[in-house]
Amino acid sequence: MQRTRYQNAADSQFNDNWERLAQAIREIHKKNASILSFEELYRNAYNMVLHKNGDKLYEGVKKVITQHLEDVALAQVVPAFPLSGASSSQANPTNGAGGANFLKVLKTVWEDHTTCMLMIRDILMYMDRVYAKSATVPLVYDLGLELFRDTIVRSQKYPIQHHLLDVLLQQILLERENEIIDRSSVKASMDMLLELVDAATKGTVYDADFEGRFLETSAEYYRVEGQMLVSDCDAPEYMKKVEKRLNEEEQRVRHYLSQTTEQKIRNIVEEELISKHLKTVIDMENSGLIPMLRNEKMDDLGRMYKLFGRVIKGHEEMKSAISNHIRELGKEINEKNAQTGTSVAIRWVQDVLDLKDKFDKVQEQALSSDKSFQTAFNEAFEHFINKNPKSPEFISLFIDENLKKGLKGKTEEEVDNVLDKTITLFRFIGEKDVFERYYKQHLAKRLLLGRSVSDDAERGMIGKLKIECGYQFTTKLEGMFNDMRMSTETMTEFKKDQQDKQPSERPKLDINVTVLTSTFWPMNLSASPRCNFPAEITKACEIFQKFYLERHSGRRLTWQSNMGNADIRANFNSRKHDLNVSTYQMVILLMFNNLPADEYLSYEIIKGESDIPEQDLKRNLQSLACAKYKILLKEPKGKEINAGDKFYFNAEFTAPLQRIKIQTVASKVETEGERKDTREKVEEARKHQTEAAIVRTMKDRKTMEHNLLIAEVTRQLQQRFVPHPSMIKKRIEALIEREYLERAPGNRRVYNYRA
Repeated sequence: MQRTRYQNAADSQFNDNWERLAQAIREIHKKNASILSFEELYRNAYNMVLHKNGDKLYEGVKKVITQHLEDVALAQVVPAFPLSGASSSQANPTNGAGGANFLKVLKTVWEDHTTCMLMIRDILMYMDRVYAKSATVPLVYDLGLELFRDTIVRSQKYPIQHHLLDVLLQQILLERENEIIDRSSVKASMDMLLELVDAATKGTVYDADFEGRFLETSAEYYRVEGQMLVSDCDAPEYMKKVEKRLNEEEQRVRHYLSQTTEQKIRNIVEEELISKHLKTVIDMENSGLIPMLRNEKMDDLGRMYKLFGRVIKGHEEMKSAISNHIRELGKEINEKNAQTGTSVAIRWVQDVLDLKDKFDKVQEQALSSDKSFQTAFNEAFEHFINKNPKSPEFISLFIDENLKKGLKGKTEEEVDNVLDKTITLFRFIGEKDVFERYYKQHLAKRLLLGRSVSDDAERGMIGKLKIECGYQFTTKLEGMFNDMRMSTETMTEFKKDQQDKQPSERPKLDINVTVLTSTFWPMNLSASPRCNFPAEITKACEIFQKFYLERHSGRRLTWQSNMGNADIRANFNSRKHDLNVSTYQMVILLMFNNLPADEYLSYEIIKGESDIPEQDLKRNLQSLACAKYKILLKEPKGKEINAGDKFYFNAEFTAPLQRIKIQTVASKVETEGERKDTREKVEEARKHQTEAAIVRTMKDRKTMEHNLLIAEVTRQLQQRFVPHPSMIKKRIEALIEREYLERAPGNRRVYNYRA
């Protein structure tokens, strides 16, 4: 009986304390907290928990807060619902205003609730610390958030959740349509959803309720807008609008959405506005990628590069389109310069260099010097350059023309710039060995005829070639320079030696001899071309030969009459002229010395006395009688030299210049022959290089499968040329016949090295 009375007293005391505490919570909700004694309320709650009534206290608090929230929902939130029909798909001012008011009310309700829960938490701090933790129930403040979630945001009685999501999506839609919205109210709702926890997922209510619908409606919105913009805008305008949309979504996240949404909404905009319309924008007529390149619209190209770089295939599509464009332009350059000749070669190289400069500018100014684009561009240039079989010759001719005369008046920096540009094109050439042979021929002519503007420029070019291809590529070129230097020293010694001789022992004319080492120079120096020199020249040659062989035992000199030149003075009726002529032309002109004015020499006489090869004789007679400077007169008149033609010395010849250079007429037949001869020599050299690579590889590996051997030999040779597999196979067969290799027993596709 005593225990029952004690229990009744305890229950009565709890009820009294609880009534005071419940009334205090109601006063807090009414914003009358100032009239309360928080110390007394804390002590009451403390005593309740101390007397093991924490569960009753917790449940009582939960009921009071729930009742309050239900009253708030009915009295404040429900009346603030926007007008019927407001949805995320209808953006009219009335619904927009109603939605904004709804968010303001919800913001006020939320802020009031969290403020009250902070005060209630202070009163029930002891319950949180002792009861809530031991009972594994939410702390009071967290309980208040859960109750707000279930009673307001996800109310089962009222469609608050539906209206909230619709209004938020509607406000975002209005903002996308350039309407001004109250971002602070939207942000407050987003912050509320981010603070509330979803019971099922343990994530935020923002993630569970809002984000999925937001992304879904955004995808639909941008899907429709993308289709509309593609049909209404040109490429630059389209990209500007896409860029604007991306910036807007970034700002939207920054102002009121969760940071976790940024990547997701960005992916949607990029997918709907960029990925799905890549090809369409690139191929837009009069405004797409190619027109931008053609008109050098660097800003638009840069914008396309940045936007398309956001999606997986964006840059690949750009690279493909630009590469195809470069190949088409290169094809046009090849077709425009399909002929032969120095002028065509120079124009072709200059056109290619101009095209390279243009795309280097695009690369630097619009593509952020992206190396992957540079690689694609280089492949396109390499493709069309190697489609032109004359490209090695053309590039060598371009260098030849510049190093002969094109560099006059240029600074060292400008000289180096020209050489660097041509080296860039040289890198694209697949047949570097063909270029090497042409370069040797052109360098030889520049050196022998004294046409090089600068030895420094020549050596600079060789230095660049050495960097690109190694010392073996330039060994012979450097040997040619060394021959020129040694010849200069030899002639200095020769002239000094002749000063000590008797006049009868000296040559009667000035002679300058260049001694060439046959292994360095591209010409065939082992044979001596036929030509009958006048006696004075023959004696001068003999004097020099005696001098040279006395100092260099074991050597043999072969005179190359087809490669020399001479300065002679010709007396005409009006004045004297100094003529610079080839050795053959000199021999021909000297035959007219002491010949009466009305006498002639027939073609047959000149041919017989000079013994000059017929083809060379005709070209040199053409140069003297049919070209610009007619030193000789021909009967009958005409440009062709034929048997039976008569030649007279033109005593009436006159020209404004004292010194005249007689250019040798170039023969088209000879040029084609030289080109064919060059190709044959290159092909022969390739056979030896390929066999050397095969033997070198097999000597190291001993045994090797056919395809692996082909791949390894190709790798070794590709610095000079790219061998065709069939050519390598033929060289393997030749080495098997000569017993350098053998097929493995039982497997014909495997080779063994024979020591």
